[in-house]
Amino acid sequence: MNNALDGKVALVTGGGRGIGAAVDRAAGELGRLDILVNNAGAFLLGQLEQLSLDEFEQTVAVNVRAPFVASQAAVRHMSAGGRIVNIGSNTAERAVFPGFSLYAMSKTALIGLTKALGRELGGRAITVNLVNPGATDTELNPADGPNADTINGFTALGHYAQPADVAAAVAFLAGPDGRYVTGATVNVDGGFTI
Repeated sequence: MNNALDGKVALVTGGGRGIGAAVDRAAGELGRLDILVNNAGAFLLGQLEQLSLDEFEQTVAVNVRAPFVASQAAVRHMSAGGRIVNIGSNTAERAVFPGFSLYAMSKTALIGLTKALGRELGGRAITVNLVNPGATDTELNPADGPNADTINGFTALGHYAQPADVAAAVAFLAGPDGRYVTGATVNVDGGFTI
C-alpha cells in the first residue's frame, strides 16, 4: 500500500454504463474526489470483416465514451492536485496479432484524450496520464496460458507483468511524486513496444 495516497478519495471504474452517475454518487457520499482511474475496458477481438457494428459501438462505449464521461463528471468534484489516470493497452502502439484492430483503435483514442485533457486541466493543477499495460498475469490472461510463450517472446524482459507492477505505476501518477507529470504515457509492458 502506498502511504502517500492515504486519506485520498479515489474511484476506479470498471464498467461502461451509468459511470457519470457513479462518479457523482461517490463524490457526494465521500465529500470530494481526488483521483479517478479509468479502468473500464471491453476486449473484443476479431477480423475486420467479421466485426459487427454492435461490437464496434460496445467497444467504443466502454473504452472511449466511459473514460470521457467519467473524466467530465470527475473534474466537477476535483480541486488542485486532482489526478486522472487512464488505463490503455500496449496494443495502441504495437498490435502484433491479427484481430486487434477494434481494440487497438479504441485504446489509441485514450492517447489523444489524455494529452488534450492534460493541457486543458493543467491550469487547474489536475494531472491526466495514461498507463499502457502489456501482458499481465491475471485470471483472464494467465502467465502460463496457451499463448504465453509467444507473448513473452515479444517483450524485452521475456515475461508477463504482475498486477502490482501496473498498480505501482498508477500509484506513482496518482500520488504526490507524480505532481509534475501530465499528458504522459507510461508503458508497463516489459519492453513490448520498443
